[in-house]
Amino acid sequence: MAGLSIPTAQDPRWQAVLTRDRAADGRFWYSVASTGVYCRPSCASRTANPKNVRFHESTAAARAAGFRACRRCNPDGLSVDAENAALVVKICALIDEAESVPSLAEMAASVELSPTYFHRMFKAVTGVTPKAYAAARRAERVRDGLAAGDTVTEAIYGAGFNSSGRFYAASNAMLGMTPSRYRAGGPAEEIRFAVGQCSLGAILVASSARGVAAILMGDDPDALTRDLQDRFPKARLLGGDAAYEQLVARVVGFVEAPRTGLDLPLDVRGTVFQQRVWQALREIPVGSTATYSDIAARIGTPAAVRAVAGACAANALAVAIPCHRVVRNDGALSGYRWGVPRKRRLLEMEGAA
Repeated sequence: MAGLSIPTAQDPRWQAVLTRDRAADGRFWYSVASTGVYCRPSCASRTANPKNVRFHESTAAARAAGFRACRRCNPDGLSVDAENAALVVKICALIDEAESVPSLAEMAASVELSPTYFHRMFKAVTGVTPKAYAAARRAERVRDGLAAGDTVTEAIYGAGFNSSGRFYAASNAMLGMTPSRYRAGGPAEEIRFAVGQCSLGAILVASSARGVAAILMGDDPDALTRDLQDRFPKARLLGGDAAYEQLVARVVGFVEAPRTGLDLPLDVRGTVFQQRVWQALREIPVGSTATYSDIAARIGTPAAVRAVAGACAANALAVAIPCHRVVRNDGALSGYRWGVPRKRRLLEMEGAA
């Protein structure tokens, strides 16, 4: 990356410096001739005169050009986001290994932070609160235990619940049904659905008692119905009535005019990691895109780029969880569950660059 003596207003690197974009940290560094220092893009120091700015592809290149590291942003060390991500990874491991969920104070103390700051930092990195993450992990353990053939009691205590009463109070929220029904494969669950048409082809919307559980797109309505049956093999599928078709119309309206928003309860089913990825996707604004690397960094696992791509591919809630807004690092459109042409068209309708 060559140096630029006068950054142009269109240069994305200069825009990253102006907005102190933490997502740009590690991609490049900039130096300021008037101070003799080099910084990371997110440095909180006063904005430099662009005439004095140079861009560098590495800290070594900046030092070779005669600049020294800024003491304020410490460009040679970990960024604030990277440090926070490392702390969150440590806490997630603590939660996963603990027999019972640690208190907020205990988690904060383990990384030497105040409970208030820790709570805010954890949510900023993962998209969920420590309590919500711990609850999701326990729910995942219960599901894994029941699927492995454990008795309900074994699954309850194996997931870290101290009493069966506390588990049963939360079981419907965790499993969508009673534990015994879940262990039997959910035969009593009812899924209501209907198929509509939009400019992208056929669209199927399905809901459980908890909310919209699937939004599928394709060319063949029958294929979408078979896909739904495969997703809920033991559930009872019910065709939607006129009232439910109005909900499908709302989803179609959102597809055609995405800036109107889609405020519907969702029944999001996935692993803790998938749900962290999907939450990060829902935070990408309409008209914007993010890379797989960006999402991996935002959830505190910068090396898990392939796992992020896998979570995007596993998303069954098209447009409601906007995996179409994730692109490759070079900006190109990569694979999309419902076809790259649909992905391109969705981004065009949203006005994404």
